[in-house]
Amino acid sequence: MEKQPSSFLGTGWSFPPTFSRCTGGVLMVSNDQDIRESLWVLLSTSLGERVMLPSYGCELRQMVFRSINTTLTRQIQDYVQQAILYWEPRIAVDAVTVQRDASVDGMLSITVSYIVTQTNTRSNLVYPFYLQEGSIPVQGP
Repeated sequence: MEKQPSSFLGTGWSFPPTFSRCTGGVLMVSNDQDIRESLWVLLSTSLGERVMLPSYGCELRQMVFRSINTTLTRQIQDYVQQAILYWEPRIAVDAVTVQRDASVDGMLSITVSYIVTQTNTRSNLVYPFYLQEGSIPVQGP
């Protein structure tokens, strides 16, 4: 693994993990990009999915196949805020909004607006959450 410059906001593996053919090492990300990718991993991980850290993750997958209503959006907001509170200490959440995506049926856009506490930098992350399973249309002969 090649030596990366130190970052006071952190340095971690890129997501998805990518390997360099030249150096044979893992590509690393730092600073704001590391925080964004950490949030993406946190929201994509179900509780209990990590054997050595079963309380890591977010309960979003429990919401699959539920009907979209105010209760669902409020539960999703709470789950996201709680997961970030416990597992991403580098940021302070301003707001979590959940909106139905008009372009894709069954998709919600979860927008997390946050402040990086060390630099007082504002940023946001839009995480697509699918309430229905994806399917490929069947082609006739």
